[in-house]
Amino acid sequence: MAAAQERGGTLTVGLSYDIDTLNVYSTGFLHDAVAPVVEGLLAPDKNAKYVPVLAREVPTVKNGGIKVAADGKTMTITYKLRPNVKWHDGKPFTSADVKFTWEAVKNPKFIAESKDGTEDILRIDTPDPLTAVVHYKRIAPDFASTLFTFGILPKHALEGKDLNTDPYNTKPLGTGPFMVKEFRRGQYVALTRNPNYWRKDAKGQQLPYLDAMNFKIIPDSNTLVTQLRSGEVQLAYNVPYAQVKQLDALPNLKIVQNKVLSWQHLDFNFKGPAALRDLAVRQAFAHAINRDAVSKALGGYPVPIDSVVVPVFDTYNKNVPKYPYSVSRANAILDAAGYRRGADGIRAKNGQRLSFNLMVQAGRANDEIAQQVIIANLKTIGVELKPDNKSGVAFREARYNGTYDLWYGGWITSADPVYSVFFGSKGVNNGQGYSNPAIDQLLARAETTLDDAARRTILFNFQTALMKDLPSLPITSNISMIAVTDKLVNFTPNPTNMTNFVDVAEWYLRR
Repeated sequence: MAAAQERGGTLTVGLSYDIDTLNVYSTGFLHDAVAPVVEGLLAPDKNAKYVPVLAREVPTVKNGGIKVAADGKTMTITYKLRPNVKWHDGKPFTSADVKFTWEAVKNPKFIAESKDGTEDILRIDTPDPLTAVVHYKRIAPDFASTLFTFGILPKHALEGKDLNTDPYNTKPLGTGPFMVKEFRRGQYVALTRNPNYWRKDAKGQQLPYLDAMNFKIIPDSNTLVTQLRSGEVQLAYNVPYAQVKQLDALPNLKIVQNKVLSWQHLDFNFKGPAALRDLAVRQAFAHAINRDAVSKALGGYPVPIDSVVVPVFDTYNKNVPKYPYSVSRANAILDAAGYRRGADGIRAKNGQRLSFNLMVQAGRANDEIAQQVIIANLKTIGVELKPDNKSGVAFREARYNGTYDLWYGGWITSADPVYSVFFGSKGVNNGQGYSNPAIDQLLARAETTLDDAARRTILFNFQTALMKDLPSLPITSNISMIAVTDKLVNFTPNPTNMTNFVDVAEWYLRR
């Protein structure tokens, strides 16, 4: 445990993406810089298991926190809240804030990135300041991965305000160990220590130990690596695989491998070129992409996968339909579907050439390397792919609005994934416009049962159906390589979409 003389210091973190807002319910990116500021009722730990934060315990059927109705169709969750927790402005945190969070996020006027979980709730009762009783319209096994886990909003500061334009979006008020000092768009987010944080360490010392945390926005991977080398940045995740050995050799830096709940994928835009809605074309893509070559080009760190459910989960189906690398098979599929090579070698059918733009997030070295491998692979079967790389808000909008032909990137999930957000017809992350009623039905069933065995069977069937339809090609697993100063103590990576910064209170810098 940190000694008193080890208090203080500033940790500078490098982020490889721009930030649109500091409101966790509005952002289209991970909320790394906000996780130390805004707390939820629960949070996933380093083992992807939910632990209590502002709640005193994780509700379960066994401890009485979850009660299922006699008809088995609805449930009630009771959260017992921690006493003596205060917002950064000194006001008490109460159950009224929990109820307000639900009301504010579900408000049709609020343009949220995701309202997942809000429509599942019928009402919230607050019998006393430290008890919130949440009545659900359905059985919601995914309750911990939505809404109240991402963060609680302060009723006293936001009631009656327009959450789309309120200053909260650039300087959120939270209960966490750090407070926002300044947010400069495109440059940095500066956090300062919350002197009245509710947590203490095992010796009774006030947390957090650090005085400040600065999150520098550095979208270019080469610049990020340069600043890690110089010591301007002391922690960064998703560093380029090609730089791992060099960074690990530096005397004051170490590399931590984080097996995140994430996968890299190639998505087809069903609202785009007609050929991408042709299953034969998608099957040819699947056979033409050499996943082993992608892995090798990335240092062998990520490994090829065949499903969108990562193997760490017991819901992973290893027997999904597979598409082994085979140029001859890919060519045969396109031949049979009537796509003929032109004089330039590019296939076409009915005047429509198989020429598409392939988008990745600009500046992400790992993705740009994989992009080149995929472009080369597809060229061998008469398909032309042209780089279409975007950064910042432009990338976010293209991804969510589906203004691309093909997109290569990664998804990261919670400890209890909700796949309908990606593949459901109305999924918030389904910018590609994919819709399959059979998939919708399977996911609806999986997301409304507390029976683990039944859910596993349903998700097995979902993976089989998805890999037959091929709206998205899983390419590799996603291992996040974290470069961190050897002076940082108590750092443990988090594998979920709640980010590595969900529990920073006990981090400290050795002098």
